[in-house]
Amino acid sequence: MLLRRRREGLRARAGETAVTGFEVLDRRLPAAEAGRLLRKAFPDHWSFLLGELALYSFVVLLLTGVYLTLFFDPSMRETVYRGSYLPLRGQLMTQAYTTTLHISFDIRGGLLIRQIHHWAALVFLAAIGVHMLRIFFTGAFRRPREGNWTIGVTLFLLALLEGFCGYSLPDDLLSGTGLRTAYTIVTSIPVVGTYLGFLAWGGEFPGHIIIPRLYITHVLFVPGLLVLLIAAHLVLVVYLKHTQWASRGRTNRNVVGAPLFPHFTAKSSGLFMMVFGVLALLAALAQINPVWAYGPYVADQIATGAQPDWYVGFLEGALRLMPPWENSFAGHTLMWNVFVPAVLLPGLLFMVLFLYPLFEKWVTGDHLEHHLCDRPRDRPVRTGFGVAGIVFYAVLLLAGGNDVIAYSFRISVNALTWIFRIAVVAAPVVAFALTKRLCLALQARERRVLTEGVETGCVRQSVYGGISEDHRPAPAPRLYRFLVRELPRPLPAPGARAPRRRRLRAALSTWYYRDRVELPVTPEQRRHVDEALAEPAVEGRR
Repeated sequence: MLLRRRREGLRARAGETAVTGFEVLDRRLPAAEAGRLLRKAFPDHWSFLLGELALYSFVVLLLTGVYLTLFFDPSMRETVYRGSYLPLRGQLMTQAYTTTLHISFDIRGGLLIRQIHHWAALVFLAAIGVHMLRIFFTGAFRRPREGNWTIGVTLFLLALLEGFCGYSLPDDLLSGTGLRTAYTIVTSIPVVGTYLGFLAWGGEFPGHIIIPRLYITHVLFVPGLLVLLIAAHLVLVVYLKHTQWASRGRTNRNVVGAPLFPHFTAKSSGLFMMVFGVLALLAALAQINPVWAYGPYVADQIATGAQPDWYVGFLEGALRLMPPWENSFAGHTLMWNVFVPAVLLPGLLFMVLFLYPLFEKWVTGDHLEHHLCDRPRDRPVRTGFGVAGIVFYAVLLLAGGNDVIAYSFRISVNALTWIFRIAVVAAPVVAFALTKRLCLALQARERRVLTEGVETGCVRQSVYGGISEDHRPAPAPRLYRFLVRELPRPLPAPGARAPRRRRLRAALSTWYYRDRVELPVTPEQRRHVDEALAEPAVEGRR
């Protein structure tokens, strides 16, 4: 009895202490707000984990990068290698390459950490790319998330720069070849290119300060920007909420999912452990970037079959496909064969990515908030554009290895180059047309399911010998997915006397949204669909 009273007294004092501590903390920090944050709902669909893959790959990059920074020397001062790797002993090389070999062969676990770092960089960029595709195809870039889309595209651009800087730091023959290409790209910019090249490299290529400058960019400037933008991106995700797939109970006015703590936290922590484990397994079993096999960079040498990492491979392909066009004007050589594929093309691609949400809003005239994901089949033109972009990138990526493909399959390099030149123009157009027709075919199939039902696999024969298929009504969740969709109507034609800008907008809107398959909807179903798609009230935003 005495022990029970003592335990109850301890519990009461502990509860009072906890309440007092919480009040003290809440007076100085937003503790109550943090408590509400822990109850935020996160959708549980697998596609929403793509962004987390990128986040956790970045965390692995930071952890392994800190370890590698302790041993790497970015100096371009030449020294004679006297390390433990015998084939290169006695050769002249920069201090950057020497310390890379030292990390790989003389530091305990150094090679494993190097390879984890490299694999994490590849997964980081791949996860960002796939995450952006998910956002694009589902329309998650629309209001109110246009700012987050801009941050995401900027993150992808910075990640490309970060990957290239890290790839160039070892100063081996392969990365040196990439730096030589980068120098040519910079100097191809009309008028100011030569000055920019001299400024960055400290003189004529290969210069003497480019590796230290890339090192500072790689370990300080770009990571700092990435951390700031990722933090801003996550804050906006929490404030604006995730989009979600349409289903019963999920509307444009609510968010349905698991709370941040403990469900989502446990799931997300497990995903982080899996990402770290898979990256460690890849690093232990799959060799990547064996710099010792390439040797130190020498300006008059190049490795056979030199290929960049996949994320900049499309630039290599564009350079190889561009005809050798050059002009001289006012004493300046205009290298169109480098400037167009390596400066103009990526600039145009990223400009399209940045501006597409504004362009689609202008075409549709839509200024409402959207919190439900579009199914790609319901937006045939947008989906066609996305697939065409993927095919365009894939052709350029393959073209970046045209010499390896030609050698492996005993094909003429010239013939293969012309095949890729034709494909880079024709393949995206074909992909767009096929994707649009496939989306409309999937809509037509849904209309048939709504009107006829789902095939059971049974066949009936009447007493007169007629054969018919047996159908059953589609399940309610499936019907909900079919019917709850946003299909903007084309803008009305403004007339021949309207300003050219309005006529162009109406023509583009008609081209975007003219082709569709209307679904039979009863008045009761239409009422439920309108309720699910209704824009959330400002005061009701959670």
